[in-house]
Amino acid sequence: MGALDYLSNFCSATSTRSTSRSRRKPMQTVEIKVKMDCDGCERRVKNSVKSMKGVKSVEINRKQSRVTVNGNVDPNKVLKNIMNTGKRAEFWPYIPYNLVSYPYVTQAYDKRAPAGNVKNVVQAFSVPNTTDEQMTHLFSDDNPNACSIM
Repeated sequence: MGALDYLSNFCSATSTRSTSRSRRKPMQTVEIKVKMDCDGCERRVKNSVKSMKGVKSVEINRKQSRVTVNGNVDPNKVLKNIMNTGKRAEFWPYIPYNLVSYPYVTQAYDKRAPAGNVKNVVQAFSVPNTTDEQMTHLFSDDNPNACSIM
């Protein structure tokens, strides 16, 4: 019985090894904001990320201070690797303004954001049953029962 237990443990160990090898990180895009002033900074950041395992491509936009990494990588490891170069880095905090319901809210609007982008913050939605919303809806062109004076 002891030999059979040993063999069953061996078989289960080999099956877990093969499944652990088949698990790969999903292909994803990681965007990071890094302040780069010169070609040397850009080259240092690019080389540090390119040497990581699983990286397929690295794109750097110095004007927007943006690094885009494509591949089977962990976003936190990419951020840590860039921070090891001595640069201050954070995940890309901006999204296109057309995806936001109120892009000029004080928390979302940022003068330093690239053109067409605002900060990715939680938006405060207005409650549709408020009196202001109801009054606005009364005089709307979309409302067929709106005031006929207009």
